[in-house]
Amino acid sequence: MPDDIAVETPPPARPQAFADPEAAVAELIRLYDRSVAFLSASFDALIANGETVRRYRAFYPQVSLRTTSHARVDSRLAFGHVPRPGHYAATVTRPQLFERYLVEQIGLLIRNHGQAVTVGDSSTPIPLHFAFPEGAYVDGSLAEKLGRPLRDIFDVPDLEATDDRIVNGNFEPHPGEPMPLAPFTAQRVDYSLHRLSHYTATHPAHFQNFILFTNYQFYVDEFCVLARELMREGGKGYSEFVEPGNLVTVAGEAPAGPGLVPQRLPQMPAYHLKRADGHGITMVNIGVGPSNAKTITDHIAVLRPHAWIMLGHCAGLRNSQELGDYVLAHAYVREDHVLDADLPLWVPIPALAEVQVALEHAVEEVTGLSGYELKKIMRTGTVATIDNRNWELRDQREPVERLSQSRAIALDMESATIAANGFRFRVPYGTLLCVSDKPLHGELKLPGMATEFYKRQVAQHLKIGMRALELMSELPSERVHSRKLRSFFETAFQ
Repeated sequence: MPDDIAVETPPPARPQAFADPEAAVAELIRLYDRSVAFLSASFDALIANGETVRRYRAFYPQVSLRTTSHARVDSRLAFGHVPRPGHYAATVTRPQLFERYLVEQIGLLIRNHGQAVTVGDSSTPIPLHFAFPEGAYVDGSLAEKLGRPLRDIFDVPDLEATDDRIVNGNFEPHPGEPMPLAPFTAQRVDYSLHRLSHYTATHPAHFQNFILFTNYQFYVDEFCVLARELMREGGKGYSEFVEPGNLVTVAGEAPAGPGLVPQRLPQMPAYHLKRADGHGITMVNIGVGPSNAKTITDHIAVLRPHAWIMLGHCAGLRNSQELGDYVLAHAYVREDHVLDADLPLWVPIPALAEVQVALEHAVEEVTGLSGYELKKIMRTGTVATIDNRNWELRDQREPVERLSQSRAIALDMESATIAANGFRFRVPYGTLLCVSDKPLHGELKLPGMATEFYKRQVAQHLKIGMRALELMSELPSERVHSRKLRSFFETAFQ
């Protein structure tokens, strides 16, 4: 491509200062809509006339703050402020999708530092792939007829802008580059939004602030039964139920509204019991294994949920446990290995009091047991997560010794991964498992036993998980998002 090729862009926008967070977000929306409309129109024109002698480029909007004050803000706050004087900025994508979040985060920044933020164009190009509307179909054969690679005409995704250096704590700005205001860049967010639609067969806009993960379809089936019953009864605080294919059931109305039933379920289908304020519950069936657990939490994290909880089955490791007992994790042994490069094994994954209390109260409410009586059915302790489902087939002496030394009371394949990624992404996390077998003590489920076990236990377990998230949704966000998850240098945006 010649160096002097003409580059066509939208008219540049003059940066503006805003002391009103809603006005600032309105300007972010205007700038973003202008940029993606320009790219879409340019692509359509290019396909129509085949003219390829110029390049088309538009930029993400950004919000920025410059402060010279060392004044300390309220030390109780986990987010909403920058740690020291300097220039800070965040590129923004899909501001309409994140409108409520952005208004809150920018509002806290303005209030805590007593000064306006600036909104304008960034220097980060929007890749053409991320400019198309959600669900849009682009015929690849049309682009192949252009005679030049599409990347010579439009910007494409850049791995330099889609990594996790900010949340991993190893971001180093180039000379003159601002420090980050947000944990993710706009391109990183766009990448995950597209992946979420692919993996879950639902639009990112349907995801709620409180997430349940499970490794069994039984839980999803029960969740659907409860959700549809709530919709028939008018919702009881929930407004809609959304299933894969974006099938929407509105509270008090007939089921199966707009949407298209997928020919086959996606890899990790998601189901959304929605509230008008976004504080509903999303359930995702992640299937089996730490790789799936990491993949889906990598992408859901960009939506900045308030909490996620793992509900699933585990192997009980203590002879005193019974099938159907609950395990409330307060520590994790990480032998899943999928996060070793991002979060070293020597990093402890602490239990979060707000989540632990909500889970224990939910168990008490649903089972009717409390205090010392609760110990009959629930044990708090260390959960070990392993990446080998058939670990029993190897020489057991070494793994059993490690499990005993760690004081583990349960073994599964996902919980530590979800907790560790919650720690890494500053998303409050928790785990409540149900003992489904005891391999060290010769208690394995037979088909008849398994059927009866699932009938008896799944419904109760699910109600406990849902109730725990409902209890957390009643807390102010500053109570939910713990300072325990903040490192030495943190972004202002949660």
